[in-house]
Amino acid sequence: MEEQKEMDPDLKRFIEQKELKKRLSAIKHKILVLSGKGGVGKSTVAVNMAVLLALQGKKVGLLDIDIHGPNVPKMLGVEGRHISGTEKNLNPYEYMPNLKLMSIAFLLAEPDSAVIWRGPLKMHMIEQFLRDVNWGELDYLVVDAPPGTGDEPLSICQLVPDADGAVIVTTPQEVSVLDVRKCITFCRQVNTPVLGVVENMRGFTCPHCGKEVNLFKSGGGETMAKEMGVTFLGSIPIDPEIVEGGDAGRPIVSLAADSPTKKSFLELVKRIIERTNTVSS
Repeated sequence: MEEQKEMDPDLKRFIEQKELKKRLSAIKHKILVLSGKGGVGKSTVAVNMAVLLALQGKKVGLLDIDIHGPNVPKMLGVEGRHISGTEKNLNPYEYMPNLKLMSIAFLLAEPDSAVIWRGPLKMHMIEQFLRDVNWGELDYLVVDAPPGTGDEPLSICQLVPDADGAVIVTTPQEVSVLDVRKCITFCRQVNTPVLGVVENMRGFTCPHCGKEVNLFKSGGGETMAKEMGVTFLGSIPIDPEIVEGGDAGRPIVSLAADSPTKKSFLELVKRIIERTNTVSS
């Protein structure tokens, strides 16, 4: 019996690129959620954006490409769950009728398992998430990337060259704004449009006296957006319900009661829809 010959590497790559392009062509809008700084609430913004878009009737995919610290499943209460399919045909986790999720966390044997990979393996995994996951037809794919301008953000920008753009998350203080400026420069260097800047943790309203306290200053993100010539999409206040909801797997936008924070996310999503429609028109 003759041994089966391996496919020519160039032909294999051509086929993979064709499959990737076909998969992405079924997705109308691709939004990358980035930040040059960790701890700014980027995943919180990505999760609440995706859930709110789905609640508004949009078909949404939420892709977590943080290979070393995937938090999306935890924040949606599905940590420890697994997905079905094969290596070349993965089925995303159906969180709700209009929202599909994908994260490396769904592929780990245990939630505490550590992924110890270098750059090439991470880029291959991210490409698989895009090419080999049955996303189907989507109105929006929201990609939650880890902070910085390294392997994962660079990979997603290269793999999705037709992305509508990036939503950049910062907090008001200068130490955060400094790193986020670099993230905007990074987007420009890799030809990824910047949809705008979100200033998270802008202020805290005291539940007892009603006074707003700016724990992390205020307005740094808005000022930076103007200086960098990008759109300011809005601000999200500090809210204990965001922390409690994230730990319990209940995004604040899915709660029935209205709150200033939920209204802020509603305004944010409204502006993002407007911006993506402008970009694609």
